[in-house]
Amino acid sequence: KSANPQWREQFDFHYFSDRKDMLDIEVWRKDNKKHEELLGTCHVDITALPTKQTNCLELPLEKHPGSLLMLIAVAPCTGVSISDLCVCPLGDPSERQQIAQRYCVKNSFRDIKDIGFLQVKVLKAVDLMAADFSGKSDPFCVLELGNDMLQTHTVYKNLNPEWNKVFTFPIKDIHDVLEVTVFDEDGDKPPDFLGKVAIPLLSV
Repeated sequence: KSANPQWREQFDFHYFSDRKDMLDIEVWRKDNKKHEELLGTCHVDITALPTKQTNCLELPLEKHPGSLLMLIAVAPCTGVSISDLCVCPLGDPSERQQIAQRYCVKNSFRDIKDIGFLQVKVLKAVDLMAADFSGKSDPFCVLELGNDMLQTHTVYKNLNPEWNKVFTFPIKDIHDVLEVTVFDEDGDKPPDFLGKVAIPLLSV
């Protein structure tokens, strides 16, 4: 019930130079669980922003009244990676030794924010639900840890997809929960939900 909402939320997006350069933002109004209305959209050209500083932007909503006030910082991406299974970042014994040294007891207080990292190997899914009329699905997998999100590529027309990808996340809160969700890609429409699993970090 507000025309001037304040959210004060922070989100981390992993921007890679080979991905699209526009940040798309939508503002929605929700009357109840069933009725939603789009209040406006705006776009930010990430490549046009100065790096290594916080940019304060007031963005007018396109074709609708109102604007968004945002703070956007573009900084080098650290601690996050996506790789193929054959070049797994922890596969090299010398790298494992460096990491063991980095997190040994005597270095515990060297960098308080560096709690650790989580590496997830997404191998495959089995016996997924068929979301298309053809009796198949176009599945992809989304991994979320806190406000960090990474995803696999889509395997088309397959109920037993193999992704064989390795994802590495920096851990910001040891009480976070890793959420792994499988969706069916549906062209321009929102993806269909195929299943989800939640893994508390403290259970690993």
